[in-house]
Amino acid sequence: MADEVPYQSLYRRYRPQRFGEVRGQEHVVKALRNAVRSDRVGHAYLFSGPRGTGKTTTARILAKALNCTNLQDGEPCCECESCIQVQRGTSLDVQELDAASNNGVDAMRDLVSRAALGTPGRWKVYIVDEVHMLSNAASNTLLKTLEEPPAHVVFVLATTDPQKVLPTIRSRTQHLEFRLMSADVLGGLLADINTAAGLNVAPEAIDLVVRRGKGSARDALSALDQVAAAGEVDTDDDATDEIVEALCERDPGRALMAVAQACSAGRDARRVAEDLLSHLRNAFLATMARSLVMLPDDAAVAVEEQGRRLGPAGITRAVDEIGSALADMREALDPRVSLEVALVRLTRPDSDTSTGALLERIERLERAAAGGTPVATASPSTPTAAAPVVNPPEAPTTPAPALDSPPTQAPPEPTPPAPSTGGPPGAAEARAALATVRGPAPKPKAPSQPVVSSGPPPVPPPGPPKAHTTKPVPSAEAAPTAAPPSDAPAAGPGGLPSRDDIVKAWGDSILTGLKPGAKARFAAGRFVDLDDDAAVFALPNAAHRDQCEAHRGAVETALAAHFGRPIKVRLTVDTAPSEGSGASRQSGPDEEISRAQLEQLEDATAAVTSPEDRLREAFPGAEEVTP
Repeated sequence: MADEVPYQSLYRRYRPQRFGEVRGQEHVVKALRNAVRSDRVGHAYLFSGPRGTGKTTTARILAKALNCTNLQDGEPCCECESCIQVQRGTSLDVQELDAASNNGVDAMRDLVSRAALGTPGRWKVYIVDEVHMLSNAASNTLLKTLEEPPAHVVFVLATTDPQKVLPTIRSRTQHLEFRLMSADVLGGLLADINTAAGLNVAPEAIDLVVRRGKGSARDALSALDQVAAAGEVDTDDDATDEIVEALCERDPGRALMAVAQACSAGRDARRVAEDLLSHLRNAFLATMARSLVMLPDDAAVAVEEQGRRLGPAGITRAVDEIGSALADMREALDPRVSLEVALVRLTRPDSDTSTGALLERIERLERAAAGGTPVATASPSTPTAAAPVVNPPEAPTTPAPALDSPPTQAPPEPTPPAPSTGGPPGAAEARAALATVRGPAPKPKAPSQPVVSSGPPPVPPPGPPKAHTTKPVPSAEAAPTAAPPSDAPAAGPGGLPSRDDIVKAWGDSILTGLKPGAKARFAAGRFVDLDDDAAVFALPNAAHRDQCEAHRGAVETALAAHFGRPIKVRLTVDTAPSEGSGASRQSGPDEEISRAQLEQLEDATAAVTSPEDRLREAFPGAEEVTP
């Protein structure tokens, strides 16, 4: 057969002629050989799989085996007249139809009308290639004959897209799926053909052909034909590898230079992007599952190392960006610009504010930290647990924190002087004024913080005034507690917020957010103390306290929502009201109760007293008649 034409392509010259010569499809070959050996061949088969995996070739081998006069253990002999005619394509027993160019109803009607006609052989085999290209009408025309063909007819339908084949056709066939060949199997096939054909192609060129074949035997043999004809290997992969290295090193200039060199060598920008996308996919698969990479061992190791340098987030973002660039190239005036913009975004994540870019930057920082790279330490203002001290350290202090600074469980230990990150200027003065208005806090029963000694107060160092200062107090009241360090709020007993924090939050937002009834009653009181498990709220008298008891739950709910933890409130009678605590402090108890009650009163509707008015109300529109 090879002598009839001057030269044949490798994929035609070395096309398999027996089931045993088909490589990479052992599951299909075993099923067909057993069916032929046991004479249990189905009336219709559906061969599906990627291009170049041997679908049509296997269908022809099946046709030869069905009509071979010297069948050998399910294999055709390839020597009898029937086998030779099938190999030449002149057999009347085998009818091949290209459904891509004969996809109409007329072609299917002609096939159905000829199916019942006899042929010289035992079996008449119809091979319909690209069957998914048939129109719906043509598929329906074929359907009935495909379900119940004549006894001597076998249909073999081949397709690269089985999902487009009508389900009614798929259900009437035995579906055999062809797979892409692994790198080892494809490399062995190319090496055998290289030796049999005397091409003398170098082993490294064979590895390149395997990568270009991507599991397809026909594509790989076509690439091998091209390499053998050129006498050398086109090193297109050098530009792709250079671009990936630029992505790993975050070097946009290097990436753009590699694209420029590839385009100046005559490569299309779309081809560069496609090769880059394929390379990135191999790197992704190499990091996730090495066995899925269809590359030689040394090439698989190289792409795996690049994939680990990029990281999972970097690879997925690169694949997404290059894929989007390929889609944009279809309508771009200059496809190269789309590729270059995508590469700049990938090599400069700081210029991209997308979620993918931010995730990639975070992942790189995490990997750097895991590898031993120093990580930024916490700022000096971060609160840390420390042993309490009686007196503040004699060192320059930072400005007091803002009034809305969050509470902490323990005062922090002193930190070195650092630029202040506290509240705005004047925050300390505002806090001190607020403490004066709210009144001094009595001494806690079980203090969890050290108190200032009874001796003379220490002289404060020069600097901004502190939020709380020790003042002489009347003998009826206990001495105030010492203020916590200015860089963190104090904590109360039992893990509760400090009294100052509760007083501040009460006046700023909690009281104003209560319902009118609770707000009117609790406006006359104040927080005076902290127990181990509750905040003590003082009211002017016992009657007022009893009225507020009904709204205590609303106050506890508001405190818990503000501080993020449950806070109980215990109501008591204020025995030592402070001066200047508001107008409500100047009023008597009875006046306070009356004010709270009056604010809840509503105007009642006018009462109907006379019988005439009641009748008019019951019968609207009635008129009174005087006798």
